[in-house]
Amino acid sequence: MDLLPTPVTQAGRDGLAALLEKPRTAVIGLDFDGTLAPIVEDPEQARAHPDAVPALATLAPKVASVAVVTGRPAEVAVRHGGFAGTPGLEHLVVLGHYGAERWDAATNTVTAPPPHPGVAAVRAELPGLLDRVGAGHGTWIEEKGRAVAVHTRRADDPQAAFEALRDPLADLATRHGLIVEPGRLVLELRPPGMDKGVALLEHIRATGAQSVLYAGDDLGDLPAYAAVDKLRSDGIPGLLVCSGSTEVTELAERADVVVDGPAGVVALLRALAAHMA
Repeated sequence: MDLLPTPVTQAGRDGLAALLEKPRTAVIGLDFDGTLAPIVEDPEQARAHPDAVPALATLAPKVASVAVVTGRPAEVAVRHGGFAGTPGLEHLVVLGHYGAERWDAATNTVTAPPPHPGVAAVRAELPGLLDRVGAGHGTWIEEKGRAVAVHTRRADDPQAAFEALRDPLADLATRHGLIVEPGRLVLELRPPGMDKGVALLEHIRATGAQSVLYAGDDLGDLPAYAAVDKLRSDGIPGLLVCSGSTEVTELAERADVVVDGPAGVVALLRALAAHMA
């Protein structure tokens, strides 16, 4: 049996105790890339850790809801995660594009509002901007439907390219009513008004959850951490988990529990399921 870690904060210990005491009223919120799926150079090749779906299928029937909260399009996360049609995951939801899209396992359908017009405008201008900035060989654009991202992981100097693009992409986003979300050697241009914190809070309120766990790995997960902090202040216990990496330290500094990447997240999910009634 996988061992449950001991949270380093009292709030985290209270959150874990609440999850174990009344699992049927708990929501488990999980980022996808870097949390359920290892980070890879090509996001199209990202797949959930091989033990992630079995662990989720064991845990999900014991809790109120499992929600995957991701910047990816919902259907992409579903496909790369292997979530559809899996026994035990009938009530899983994927909140894609930071909550702008929702996929429900029960119906295998995605619901979403119309796309923001600024995304198409930015998409058209990005190639020329990258040429002008001269960010370096290997910088590339990822199409995300309701957003567009610029990756520098494969550039000649990934961090230098990332820093060189910050201000030009921020200016481009602002001109078209978008915002820039920085991540692990990626800058995503997307509509404002939704983030993982907003998505998580709305889902928890809709389910009436009385406790929550959220696990993430990157800067885009900080709003979800803030949402859990707000819930704690409102009397709803929560546990913050960091899928640790050497690229991002902000989450580890705020987390109640730090685990060793997606494999550690999977082990934690298995341990939770084993200790729940």
